[in-house]
Amino acid sequence: MALAIFLFTYIFIAGARLPFIKLDRPGGALLGATLMVVAGAVTPAEVFGHSTDRGQQAIDMDTIVLLLGMMLLAVYLAQANFFRAAGARALKVAHTPRLLLVAVTFVSAFLSAFLVNDTVCLFLTPLVLVVVEDARLPPVPYLLAVCMGSNSGSVATFTGNPQNMLIQGASGLGYARFAAYMALPAVLSTAIVAVALLYLFRKELPSARFDTHPPPLEVDRRLLALGLGSLLGVVVAFFAGLPMSWSALAGGVLVMSLSGHEPREALERVDWVLLLFFASLFIVVHGVHKAGWAEEIRHLFSPLMAGPPWRETLGFAGLTLVASNLFSNVPFVMLARAWVPSMQEPELAWHVLALGSTLAGNLTLVGSVANLIVFEAARGKVRMGFMDYLRVGVPVTLISFAVGLGVLLAEHAIF
Repeated sequence: MALAIFLFTYIFIAGARLPFIKLDRPGGALLGATLMVVAGAVTPAEVFGHSTDRGQQAIDMDTIVLLLGMMLLAVYLAQANFFRAAGARALKVAHTPRLLLVAVTFVSAFLSAFLVNDTVCLFLTPLVLVVVEDARLPPVPYLLAVCMGSNSGSVATFTGNPQNMLIQGASGLGYARFAAYMALPAVLSTAIVAVALLYLFRKELPSARFDTHPPPLEVDRRLLALGLGSLLGVVVAFFAGLPMSWSALAGGVLVMSLSGHEPREALERVDWVLLLFFASLFIVVHGVHKAGWAEEIRHLFSPLMAGPPWRETLGFAGLTLVASNLFSNVPFVMLARAWVPSMQEPELAWHVLALGSTLAGNLTLVGSVANLIVFEAARGKVRMGFMDYLRVGVPVTLISFAVGLGVLLAEHAIF
């Protein structure tokens, strides 16, 4: 029963539609979680964390709280017009279409390294659309720069994307140590994205200079200083080894308390649907683990990872890249995080899982929520087909993943 519910839920997570029921990803996950409890695969005590055994608690509240805290910080920075100011700053130094493309890629990547990449895409996309329309430039390469740069940059830290947050909770690795290994792969992956976009769209991007006229920008300096100060304090707390979830929430609540604004508007802009989606997925995957199917799935793929450590690592890397697109990266990480502790080199495996599940988002249009956010926001102005995206996604993903994996193997061999 647990396996049947798991597979039924993944129909909706994969974005498929059934003729007799209309559900999206969050709705499908919530249905799957409810069925797990109704069928007895997961008990209400496990859902609500009343079990005395932490291993029998379905929902990882540390991840939920961490995601909530980072979202709250991002919302207040958006209210202060931080994202628009960062974009406008990039425009001041970019006076050619090609330099603008590079600037957009790296700005999106840098912001996504510290804030959740989905949120960065949500706030950057409207500004990029206004700029390229004003400059009469083709929007597609710049929209790809936003989402692909965001995915690549988010590799760098635990707070860059939801799947890295899951890995943080399961691995117990420190923020500073994780970032030390992942920063170089993130930078190189972002550079590969920029170079690939410049090459693939070389005919569409003129070399002439241009002037843009973005809409007037009013920055709430007090709120901006408060938000950036709190974000800096949160990052320092991460590096100091303090609990990441409550450090992030404390930073968000501090800004909320001192902002001088009613908190309702900010709280309404938090993506509660995403939090519900995560909580529901935790319950579904917990039911699969409890029934023993997670280990069965691992045994199914064990021939790919059999042998010495290098073969296990390469097999796991390939599986992560493929499965993150087949099943979606967040659910796959929820499933695979139970396998890593028993692998021959667990810390390397955690890094490979973070790299593969994140860069896999650049492979297809539906491979990352960030991709969907960008092109949904541009609907009516840009039409991006699955195959159109794949033409760019395949070379970008394969090259960046190969380079990033090579760097990780070299880092672990040296350090």
